Amino acid sequence: MENKEDFLSIIEIDLKKVAWSNLFLTLFLSIFGLFFYAWLYDGFTITFSFLDFLLFFIGYALLIVLHEFFHLIGFRLFGNVSWGCMDYGLNLKLGIAYATTKVPLSNKAMKRALLLPFWMTGILPMLLGYFVESPSLVLLGAWLIAGAVGDFAMYKELRKYPPDVFIKDDPVKPKLYVLRKV
Repeated sequence: MENKEDFLSIIEIDLKKVAWSNLFLTLFLSIFGLFFYAWLYDGFTITFSFLDFLLFFIGYALLIVLHEFFHLIGFRLFGNVSWGCMDYGLNLKLGIAYATTKVPLSNKAMKRALLLPFWMTGILPMLLGYFVESPSLVLLGAWLIAGAVGDFAMYKELRKYPPDVFIKDDPVKPKLYVLRKV
């Protein structure tokens, strides 16, 4: 890692606070999303079968994987990071999925990479759910929008810095280092 004097700041999010925000937002967006769906289509019928639950949770797991993959795409697209300098996986100890880069990105590129999954795995499925009349897709989108709450917490902190400072992602913890130089 860089010398300590190269750091302007360290951004670390509170995982407990993020988890509570995620839970609240999941409930709120699920209820709001389904009420909006019911208003848009004059109601809907809720059916629960084992297959419905199975498909929902398979879709949820796939969208979580895609969420992290879109971070990698963001690193590549906005930060021009080579695929070999990126990593992804699950941190079972922290209970989180992650995507990381070994290369510092400009603040502007990091902010874009943080929010790309929100649009692609949250907003897009929710809108698609309204378009194809699928309450399950609406719910999946709501859950993945809420799942981006940690990304938004980091984005909020990065807004305090100019777009041209560099940001180094911690490979293990949900932590970012704001660097003076690269």
